This record gives sequence, C-alpha cells and structure tokens, in this order.
Amino acid sequence: MTLEELIRYAKENHCSDIHITVGTALAIRRYGTLQILEPAPSAEESRDMIFSILDQEQVHKASAGEDLDVGCMLRDGTRIRANVYHQRNNLAASIRLLDDTIPSFEKLGLPPIVKNFAELPNGLVLVTGPTGSGKTTTLASMIDYINKNTSKHIMTIEDPIEYIYPHNRAMIHQREVGRDVDSFATALRSALREDPDIILVGEMRDFETIQAAITAAETGHLVFSTLHTTSAAQTVERIVDACPIDGREQVRAQFANVIRGILTQQLIPMADGNGRVVATEVLNANYAISNLIRENKSVQITSAIQSGMREGMHTMNNDLIRLVHESKITKQDAMRVSTVPAELEKMLF
Repeated sequence: MTLEELIRYAKENHCSDIHITVGTALAIRRYGTLQILEPAPSAEESRDMIFSILDQEQVHKASAGEDLDVGCMLRDGTRIRANVYHQRNNLAASIRLLDDTIPSFEKLGLPPIVKNFAELPNGLVLVTGPTGSGKTTTLASMIDYINKNTSKHIMTIEDPIEYIYPHNRAMIHQREVGRDVDSFATALRSALREDPDIILVGEMRDFETIQAAITAAETGHLVFSTLHTTSAAQTVERIVDACPIDGREQVRAQFANVIRGILTQQLIPMADGNGRVVATEVLNANYAISNLIRENKSVQITSAIQSGMREGMHTMNNDLIRLVHESKITKQDAMRVSTVPAELEKMLF
C-alpha cells in the first residue's frame, strides 16, 4: 500500500488521523476512535510512506534521529500536517488530514460570538482545548472570515503551516517556524515592524511567546493564538504560571487589559455515531472579568461566565447540557468530557 492509497481510504472513511510505525500495523482515527488496520505493511513500505512526505533535507534529518513537524500538500491536492518521530529505534509518523477548504463558523457549529471576536479592532483572543479539538481549524475559519470581509494586513506564524489562505480582501503573509523564522517569539517581535493589523500565533508554547503576544496586543494589534487548556479559568492560570514568579503580577495586569475573549472547545462523538460535534465555553472579557483576572480571583471566573449569558457567554457544562437536550451527544459522553462532572451530574440527572 502506498501513502496515497492509505490517505484515500482514510478520507473515504471520514478519518482525521493516520499513524504509521515501521514494523507494526497502521492505525487510523475515525470520529475520535483509534482503529488498527491489518495486515501490517512491511518495514520498507512503512518507511517509504513516511519518506514520501519529506524533502531530501528532511529525510536526512529523520534518518539521523531528529523529530520533525511537517506541513505539505500531496500530489492529489490533500493537505496534511505530520509529526515524524522515533520509538524503539524505529521511524514513526502521526499524520493529520486537513480539510480541502476552510469551513465556516456555521459548519463548525461555533457560537455566534466568534464572529464578534473576528471583528474586534485589537486585543488578544485565545482558542483553547485539548489536542485534536479543532483549535487550528477554528482559527483558520476566523482568519478566512476576516479575509473575505475586511481589508487588513494579516501575519500568521505557524508550526507548520496548515491552511493556505488565498488573497481576498485582506493581504495575508504566512511564516513557518523552522523555515521562515527561528521561533514564535522572534517572528512576533519582527511582525511589529511589518505593519500588521492582525497577528495569528499558532501556539503560545512558552513565556517568551506569551509576553511577545501580549505586547503585540498592547500596541493596538488584534492577536489570535491557542493554548492546551480546558477552561477559561485554567487558561488565565496557565498564562500567569508561565511567567517567572517576580513578574506575575505585572503579567496578570497586562493580560487583564488585553484579553478580549477565550473560546474553549472539545470535539465529542455524536450520539448517532455519525461524526463529532463541538462543545464550547465562551468568555467575553467584560469589566468584571478583567477585574477578576487583575485581582487574582480566577476561581470566580466560571461564576462570572454564568452571569454573563446575555453577553454571549456560557460554560462548558451549559453547552454540554444543550447538546444532550438536543440529543446530539449522550449523557455518558457529556460526563466524560466535563471538567466539573459533579456539577453536571446534578444538572443532568
């Protein structure tokens, strides 16, 4: 089997990920569930599949034991994101299949307030959630909306580049870490000298990047980024905890001033087994929430979100209840993904 044949099979079966490991069976992820494919290909076939997505320099690096993040378009037009790594002295790759087109807010099932976030003049908007929850696709949808509706200069900093944005009303420059620039933080500092209106940072991985993103938002830019957190309150704590202890109060105050919105999302199997649906938590940073962040009262953020439903806010449990009542997900799956299952249980049962 070639990689093209494997990807064709995965696309026909609505799979999101492919796992290739030299010396073992292939695996695919369909609607969030991992499935093993038998029989296993030969070691040479698996190695050829992995090498087929790499250029000559990347093949040399992978053969020398380096891990690689790769984004590319295959000959059939399929775009993929791949991580190539080693385990038990064998080569392996995890490949994410990307949509051919960027889906709209409505197709993704995102709440209406996401459109408001995309229309902000400045500040910081974060999309958070666990790995594989669709954060990158949500950001791509926001950038695509801006591209179709406003004349802005957008800079994206990604690792790797996943979606290619055509020039529409906006001018978009996409920079890839490791190819066009050394790091997210370096690219952010450089971007401030390149006349952007909007900056997308693929991931805020360290304090240097967090600080640079906050600075960019403070200087009048609209900044989008992601974090691997599962609630708005946890996101605030993650931002502050990434900072050295002696600078946390300053970062807390800066973050309170620039944060405009936090969208937390998870993908949950649908009750009928035909795909997955997104569940979200929305923080719309009003005066009260900014004060809670500034005063180190993030434990009260969830209550503030519940009080702000008229402003488009809702907690993850609120959305899980909605999805259960609409028969889109099961109560069991709602309980499984909830960050406060005891509270959800009282509301559901």
